[in-house]
Amino acid sequence: MGIHGLTSYVGNNCHFFIDTKLKNTNIIIDGNSLYHHLYFNYGIDKRHGGDYDMFADLARSFFKKLFLCHINPYVVLDGGCDYTDKKFATLKLRAKDRIRVAHSIAEGSNGSVLPLLTREVFKTVLFQLEIPFVQCLAEADWEIASLANQWNCPVLTMDSDFCIFDLKGGYYPLNDFNWRSTSKDKDNSEFYIPALCFSIDKFCAHFNHMNKALLPLLAVISGNDYVNIPAMENFFSQVIFPLGNVRNAKRNNRIHNLLNWLSRFEEPGEALEKVLEYLVDSHKDEIRKCLCAAMEEYKLSDSHLAEFFTKGTPLSKVPVAMDMLPDWVVVALGKGKLAPYIIDVLVLQRVCLVTQVEDSQLPSSHMCSLPIRQVMYGLLLNGRNPSKVGKGSQGKNKGLLVEEYCRHDLTLVKSQVKAVLTSSSESLSLEAIAEVSLAVRLKILLETLGVKPCIVDAVSSHLILPVAVTCYWLTHSAPKPKLMQLQALLMGIVYGELRRLECDAGPRGPTDDVKIACDRLWRMRVRQTDMDIKLAHIFCQWQACIHKSLYLNQLLCNPLQQPDISWLYSGTFVHQVFRELKQDRSPDFLLSGCTVACRLFKDILSAVLSNVPADFFRTREKKAKEFTKQQKDGRSKERRGDTEEPLSWRNINNRFSLLLTDDE
Repeated sequence: MGIHGLTSYVGNNCHFFIDTKLKNTNIIIDGNSLYHHLYFNYGIDKRHGGDYDMFADLARSFFKKLFLCHINPYVVLDGGCDYTDKKFATLKLRAKDRIRVAHSIAEGSNGSVLPLLTREVFKTVLFQLEIPFVQCLAEADWEIASLANQWNCPVLTMDSDFCIFDLKGGYYPLNDFNWRSTSKDKDNSEFYIPALCFSIDKFCAHFNHMNKALLPLLAVISGNDYVNIPAMENFFSQVIFPLGNVRNAKRNNRIHNLLNWLSRFEEPGEALEKVLEYLVDSHKDEIRKCLCAAMEEYKLSDSHLAEFFTKGTPLSKVPVAMDMLPDWVVVALGKGKLAPYIIDVLVLQRVCLVTQVEDSQLPSSHMCSLPIRQVMYGLLLNGRNPSKVGKGSQGKNKGLLVEEYCRHDLTLVKSQVKAVLTSSSESLSLEAIAEVSLAVRLKILLETLGVKPCIVDAVSSHLILPVAVTCYWLTHSAPKPKLMQLQALLMGIVYGELRRLECDAGPRGPTDDVKIACDRLWRMRVRQTDMDIKLAHIFCQWQACIHKSLYLNQLLCNPLQQPDISWLYSGTFVHQVFRELKQDRSPDFLLSGCTVACRLFKDILSAVLSNVPADFFRTREKKAKEFTKQQKDGRSKERRGDTEEPLSWRNINNRFSLLLTDDE
């Protein structure tokens, strides 16, 4: 949830913390906080669409340090948007702010916008390292705190709400968790992580040994993501705090003075009634109910996640608003095998599309993936009970429509998107998807992406989906990608495959040519602060397509193998490759000396080209000249009775050779 200003206030007061040497313990990790913290605080590029390989390496290093210190991580991830709609105003404000920050980054300023596929990469690392994790159906704060108390172990997060929960094992802020500085204990030679643990006892002791039960009132008066009552400003404008009136004071001073004021009361009920004295009489009862309900959310009991982790029991605490979810969907959501995005579609029929660092003068990069989303909406909403689905914030059933919030120029706009039922999916209900044959599910996916079935045999199984999405991207992007942009993107996939071969090589290590190529390509990354925003927009469209195609593939129970996203895209790499190609360095030259890489590049390029028209990358001028020439040749051949050989798989290599030398 988050309490405005509390994180910085607590962080600026070191006497609220205890120095610890963390080792030999379970720890509950707020997954959303962790992947944001890792991406934003360790120098990974934020301008070129995500360096997912570097992020994955960092996440693996983090968990390996925990293992070294015998710390057993249990990761809890947030689920869908707030189904109660109490947080919707906050979500819209954050979406608007993200648009502003993304535009600022694109213009050359500093800022932090999480790349689109970061969460999927993080989950892949969890799967690969076999880290126990759960994906909640809604926000995870209460579940994290309850599980930590049930197991008597600490929590690792950046959420200020954990200063309010009374945690037996303590709250460790990520900013003070020095996992890169592991040391050996002199007494027993055990490794530990030096860290600061927030002490709620020290916190309350500093304020006249105030009652811990008053802290939830602090949270709801100050305003968290769920509670923001404008009438509370009337309280702050009138109350005289122990350190003076803070009507125009900074947020941190307000929190400090509010804590001093609350510390005079014995019980929260007494303090609440005093707060209400400063409010207009006509609103007191309504505000009292609202504040009391919000305070209840900080009361902890046993979490149902304990049995999920220890026994593999499916999530049992399903909110009433989600009772339409089929059992297989609930199980898949809990295991992170389905995206929470589908909860937002099913429960609210409303989604927010995340803005990337792109060209704000062009339509949102998400426009490219619209047909994919429409098919996904059709699968989710087809045959659903109108009385249980799509109430949203308007309280009206929307039929087969989904309300999307997306960037338009520099504003957040709402649009109604129609769900699409294809010939293959119109008779398919959500409940039945898991029981339908692989052939049917694969047909729906390939038809949505507009690729030929033969693509399944063209490349390795783990690359089929990325290659199919690339074919879709070529034909749906606006502006249309150029050949060099396609080559740069595919070079990124080849580079990822070389890195994967290097990591999977085992004790013997990779072959010399793979190692040399990896080392050389690793250094081929953009280092300049400037960026080509038009190029970035093209690649943002590809990310939008791969993002929603991953979701659709998951919803169809993976008719194609889910790819490892961390090996598919590295923004600084593909941007630099594009610069190299513009300087007349061919893909063959950049991959020279590595037969595996050259062959893979040709294979995936051929697979892509087989799904687009032969003249797809020709310029308009060339097409006009060729059309005129073909007309002349055609008339001559008619007189001679000659015919042309049609394009087939057999001459795909000829097309490849021509395109490598084609002048853009």
